[in-house]
Amino acid sequence: MFSPDKIHAVEARNRSWDELYVRATARNPERLPAFTTVSNLEIGRLYTPADIRALDYQRDLGNPGEFPFTRGVQPTMYRGRLWTMRQFAGMGGAEDTNRRFHYLMEHGETGLSTAFDMPTLMGYDSDSSMARGEIGKCGVAIDTLADMEILFDRIPLDQVTTSMTINPPATILLAMYIAVAEKNGVGRDQIGGTIQNDMLKEFIAQKTFMLPPEPSMRIIVDSVEFCTKEVPRWNTISISGYHIREAGSTAAQELAFTLADGIGYVQACIDRGLNVDDFAPRLSFFFNAHMDFFEEIAKYRAARRIWARVMRERFHARSERSMMLRFHTQTAGCSLTAQQPYNNVVRTAYQGLSAVLGGTQSLHTNSLDETLALPTEHAVTIALRTQQIIAEEIGVTNTIDPLGGSYFVEALTDEMERQAMDYINKIDDMGGILKAIEVGYPQHEIADAAYTYQTQVDAGEKVVVGVNKYRMEEDLNIDLLRIDPEVERRQLQRLEKIRAERDSARVQACLQAIEDASRGSDNLLPHLIEAVKNYVTQQEICDTWRRVYGRYTDPGMF
Repeated sequence: MFSPDKIHAVEARNRSWDELYVRATARNPERLPAFTTVSNLEIGRLYTPADIRALDYQRDLGNPGEFPFTRGVQPTMYRGRLWTMRQFAGMGGAEDTNRRFHYLMEHGETGLSTAFDMPTLMGYDSDSSMARGEIGKCGVAIDTLADMEILFDRIPLDQVTTSMTINPPATILLAMYIAVAEKNGVGRDQIGGTIQNDMLKEFIAQKTFMLPPEPSMRIIVDSVEFCTKEVPRWNTISISGYHIREAGSTAAQELAFTLADGIGYVQACIDRGLNVDDFAPRLSFFFNAHMDFFEEIAKYRAARRIWARVMRERFHARSERSMMLRFHTQTAGCSLTAQQPYNNVVRTAYQGLSAVLGGTQSLHTNSLDETLALPTEHAVTIALRTQQIIAEEIGVTNTIDPLGGSYFVEALTDEMERQAMDYINKIDDMGGILKAIEVGYPQHEIADAAYTYQTQVDAGEKVVVGVNKYRMEEDLNIDLLRIDPEVERRQLQRLEKIRAERDSARVQACLQAIEDASRGSDNLLPHLIEAVKNYVTQQEICDTWRRVYGRYTDPGMF
């Protein structure tokens, strides 16, 4: 982008300015021994054309909507359409969450995002001994299609998109969603949304696992194969860096391990015999918006560029839609503090802004009270208004990629790409992401990064306002959402009624069909849809898988 002569002139002037800077620090010393990002990446005092001398606009940036999509995946970006505004909803029983859905939609939310309780996440019904005391506590309880019918009551499933944060039983919940839609006259080709369905990151970071890696991958590929043919508007995997970051990774590790997971899924689908351009356009990603504003923006831009190149050069995708990295963002839950919780409103606003400036397609802003409990309606309204203010008031949506060309942002984007590719190449050398997970490579890297950051916070080297600096005595006066014990009684009563009234012979036939398909090679989704329509419970299906494939337990690597 710059001629050698101009770069030399800039460097000469920089040397003179460096001397001026050193003299100035004699009067005003630098306030920190080192300036680094949250991820510990050292930041220079000044960025100039010399820091991006190798940048080629067409090769490395391109225009929005054009390869390599560094500047955005759509030509119009937010000038044409704003990102989808989502707020996590899931608490108590299906009735409670349905009310929250309607409340959020009435206040301007444009997409539903569903959280499930821990028993549901782990493949247990509400009447399991494993579920006692946990029903509806961290999300909504879903046992059978009856719960799903209540959950989406009076919601036009052909007009909204729904994201479901669930992993081991993800295909079961997708089957229920399809069944509910069809019962309401909406075809499976009309519904849109996302299931997280990303087991690789569970083994790496979040740890809600059920089956070993290989059968987990088989079930995921079944869902990709089925939706490619039958549910064309559905995002079949939300390849998630969010939980990798929440576990303590750096920004570059989040980027690298997420894309490595994506590479693993694409390769598994190709090995199944699928054409990359048939399924890749419906893969989506999910990133964390952490505290370091510019580092996060650079991460998103680097993610698009790396994925575009990987899809074209490694997997020989021909369709540009296969090369587009589309992503949802959620602000960083791990950055929320119980101390001075109203500070979380400010944190969330800046994190949300970084996601928008980084070109996200969908955004969830955390509520100020989520470090203490599930969010109240008051708190979630503030979080939604935060997105609306970013969208409508402050002008950052008026032009596309407004930070493109910034010496600092472009240099940081290049550095994010370099660090991420170093990790990806190392994982390739190990034999791929499954092999890397087996030996604990990403797990160890994340643990080391988390430890380093915490020691820096404990030493005061990284500031967390209200925690290790600017502390104050406070009397917290925040209303918290508490789940009524009646939820558990009501949920158990409904499940007991379903078990008593359903056709037991059909249930057993459906479970046998699932077991036969699990031991064989038939795609599981048609069998799952038939099962949930006959009110087979999700645990009954998961127990069948546990019997066929065995259980996975954390190997406990240190």
